[in-house]
Amino acid sequence: MACCFQEEGSWNLSFSGAGFLGLYHVGVTQCLRERAPLLLQGAGRIYGSSSGALNAICVLLGKPIDFCCSSLLGLVHKAEQLSLGTFHPAFTPVEYLEPMLQLLLPPDAHILASQRLGISLTRWPGGDNFIVTEFASRDEVIQALICSTYFPFYCGIIPPKFRGQYYFDGALSNNLPFSEDPHTITVSPFTGTVDICPQSTSASFHELYTFNASFQISTMNLFQGFSSLLWPTLEMVADNCRQGYLDALKFLERRGLTKEPVLWTLVSKEPPAPADETWGAGHDRGQKAGLSLNWAVPNVTVKDVPNFEMLSPELETGLKRACMRDSSLWARCCQSSLGRVLEYLLLPCTLPFQYTYFQTRRLVLWLPDMPADLWRMKELPKGFTLRVYSRMKDQLLGLVSLPVTSHHQPEAAPPVDLAKKPGPAPPIRPLPEA
Repeated sequence: MACCFQEEGSWNLSFSGAGFLGLYHVGVTQCLRERAPLLLQGAGRIYGSSSGALNAICVLLGKPIDFCCSSLLGLVHKAEQLSLGTFHPAFTPVEYLEPMLQLLLPPDAHILASQRLGISLTRWPGGDNFIVTEFASRDEVIQALICSTYFPFYCGIIPPKFRGQYYFDGALSNNLPFSEDPHTITVSPFTGTVDICPQSTSASFHELYTFNASFQISTMNLFQGFSSLLWPTLEMVADNCRQGYLDALKFLERRGLTKEPVLWTLVSKEPPAPADETWGAGHDRGQKAGLSLNWAVPNVTVKDVPNFEMLSPELETGLKRACMRDSSLWARCCQSSLGRVLEYLLLPCTLPFQYTYFQTRRLVLWLPDMPADLWRMKELPKGFTLRVYSRMKDQLLGLVSLPVTSHHQPEAAPPVDLAKKPGPAPPIRPLPEA
């Protein structure tokens, strides 16, 4: 292996927030597990925000690919079955994630996660980022994961608590934790300055740096952003997972971490001509953290691989099993065109009752925490006003106390002694005697 990966624990992994596109991380993880397991086993820490944090805990616990695909695609199944998708009042991601995490995490999850898992959180209402790496109990791990995936107004109004403090989606303050560290392998389904990400076909060189992550300004990223929050189809999410596998394979081949050029074989049906040096040693001698880069590795997309099962049978089997829809007669009637039309025609009659039922249900579940939350919300305007006043005062005082540094301005006059009697004004610049 390359020299910078020889010392175990000298590198980290960081998975960005991705919403419904979180299955992209599963494809990346499966590729690393099959072709470079040392990158997963020897990583010092595994960071994640939002859906990236869910993948990070699955990597840490060594969950199989079937479980990861079925768990993450289950939420897509639920959104696809609702008439309004993610805007339907019955769509509650937190109520789906909490039972899943209760089933996923073992009793000693906090011991396994401490000092190895980093979850990005955003403090409410200040908006400051907080990365938690120490967990006192299994419940703390679950609370941190729920807070990190809680998108404001998308999942609800009042965010959940972690250690008595309100937190929400960590992607809104630090989408890619420790991305500036050269020893961190970053993963994101959005095109940008990231180690493992889709290659853009746009000619745009402009990038938007926000939430501690870079995003290329392109129509592809705009489409991916809408897909991550709205209801994508199961096939679209599965293709993102396969693309994650291909992008991770490109990362490995470019840095010489694989034994054979798989991507070249997929594109040209034959490996490239052998050079004077072995495969993976690099052709352009580009260096990054001690690794020689081979920029000639081709970019391969999902449509270039008609039979993905030949590349990764385990991943393809897990995706096909998780994408299977209900084959019962009633389910097929509801999913048919006629069933969809009837559902939308009856929506003005059924939606008010559904909205009332689910909102009442959430209110009943909120009753135990209502007094504390209302008291907290009562204190928020006062605290927010004090913070704004303090920041404005500091900025104004900073402007007043700034020293005059411009050489175009005259020097300040010496202080005047008021106790001294005024006398005749001295000449401005006395001439020397002859």
